[in-house]
Amino acid sequence: MSRVTHPHDRRVWADGIAVTRTAAPPRRRLGEILVELGIVTDDQISQALELPRAGNERLGDVLLREGLVQPRDLLRALASQYDLEFVDLDDHPLDADLTQAVPVHLSRRHRAIPVWRADGRIVVAMANPADVLALDDIRSALGERVRPVMADGRQISAVIDRLGHSDTRVQEAIEAAVDNAAANAVVESQPTETIEVEEKAPIVKFVELLLSKAVQERASDIHIEPTADSLRIRFRVDGVLHEAMAPPRSLQNGIISRIKVMADIDIAERRLPQDGRVTTVVGEQSVDLRVVTLPTVHGEAAVLRILRNDDIGAGLENLGFLPGQLDRFRSAIDRPWGAILVTGPTGSGKSTTLYGAIEELKDTTRNIVTVEDPVERRMSGVKQVQVNTKAGLSFANALRAFLRADPDVMLVGEIRDGETATIAVEASLTGHLVLSTLHTNNSASTPMRLIEMGVEPFLVTSAVSAVVAQRLARRLCDRCRIGREMTLDKGVDAGIPEHFFDDGPLELFHPAGCEACGHTGYRGRFAIHEVMVMTDELAELILHRATAEDVERLAIEQGLSTLRHDGLTKVADGLTSLEELLRVTG
Repeated sequence: MSRVTHPHDRRVWADGIAVTRTAAPPRRRLGEILVELGIVTDDQISQALELPRAGNERLGDVLLREGLVQPRDLLRALASQYDLEFVDLDDHPLDADLTQAVPVHLSRRHRAIPVWRADGRIVVAMANPADVLALDDIRSALGERVRPVMADGRQISAVIDRLGHSDTRVQEAIEAAVDNAAANAVVESQPTETIEVEEKAPIVKFVELLLSKAVQERASDIHIEPTADSLRIRFRVDGVLHEAMAPPRSLQNGIISRIKVMADIDIAERRLPQDGRVTTVVGEQSVDLRVVTLPTVHGEAAVLRILRNDDIGAGLENLGFLPGQLDRFRSAIDRPWGAILVTGPTGSGKSTTLYGAIEELKDTTRNIVTVEDPVERRMSGVKQVQVNTKAGLSFANALRAFLRADPDVMLVGEIRDGETATIAVEASLTGHLVLSTLHTNNSASTPMRLIEMGVEPFLVTSAVSAVVAQRLARRLCDRCRIGREMTLDKGVDAGIPEHFFDDGPLELFHPAGCEACGHTGYRGRFAIHEVMVMTDELAELILHRATAEDVERLAIEQGLSTLRHDGLTKVADGLTSLEELLRVTG
């Protein structure tokens, strides 16, 4: 009688009797799993296997290097290969008490963190679940049974910081700085020739942790503000300020002095505003900081603007232009001459739009020069000049020099005065394409603003090709947004035009809040625009010094999509909420 055996059966001897045990099946190949999941094709796997590898580089590393897979997809496939669950930490509510149960140094060392309980065990998210030593350390720290799951290592680090570990480090730095300040006060009360004052290392550490926390929370600005009895530190995230921490008032001078030293600002001068700039490394990311100090009635305040190279210079398609608006803008920058102005308040993304235009214009046939204050992003193939008022180099002086340097395209960081405005307009009339920014509320009020600065109306109408008004709105978190139906009656009451309801009720989305967005309901920002192209009819109105309302009315008749209308279109597309649009457009 024959016996069918399992293909992975093996025979072992126990007490002289043959016993059949089933061995674990061989581990599936990573390439097979990726093909099964539809992430890559067989041909792509074959090509990757034929590529040269450096050192211990594995197939997954090669696929990442060649851009054939995304990190998240590779992790999901690796989890399947090891018969483990893969979890996206942004999609799950975490148990904050559990995440705090493991010492900080242990979580960071092993990139592992307990996240929740399930089936009588503690689920531990790990970047490398095969690390049995790390698992033993976590199990010992918790004193309970654990179940490892695979997660993105970057997400694990972000969770550690977001749920309190970074705050613990900041608090420790604050306490150390306070202790150090108290010790220095005692030292300073003693004869200076007998006691040596230590360097204030705790303050240095605190400022480093402050910058790290700001970058982790995607802050664009840090505000350090003394009050009558405290020191308030706020972060601007997605355009909105929120409280970050409140260190003791006794640390104010030390923090401001450290920031001044970093930005090469005179630490002895506390009566006048000062500004500086510094490039530093936060984590593994290089960031530029623009620093401004202000004397207030309660002492010096400071504002640090964080500039990230990866946030600047995106293509025009990625800046939020609707197709019609983008066509209008591109038709203007494709002209060999003329002035194109981008308007809006500070922090509305004007420079990013100009950089996007320069990236499209940049080629070997054009001589492109810029004058900026400051130069926010270094671009290859472009001559960039930094304004230096102390040395006598202003926007106007730089523009005059540019006109003698055979330029094709000139970018002026900002038109601040009548002299700069006049030179820029005249340059656009002599065969140059001029790009610049101006502070106005909308596109229709921009020509009159130039006239008020001293530019003749006939020069404005002849030189200006297009005006782009811009605002930044917060993008709804796509993981937690909530959809609600809005009828025509309610929509009209809310100021939404009737044609938005031609296909029936609208589904509008609202913020909810989750771990991925820091419980704000929003993550990231996009731009809303209005692009006004100069026409003969508009030029006639401007020559007669018509009001901005009359100019806007005619521009709308000629096809202008206003900021409000552009924003409503994006609200209807689910990109943001109606409340957010009203916040940024008024």
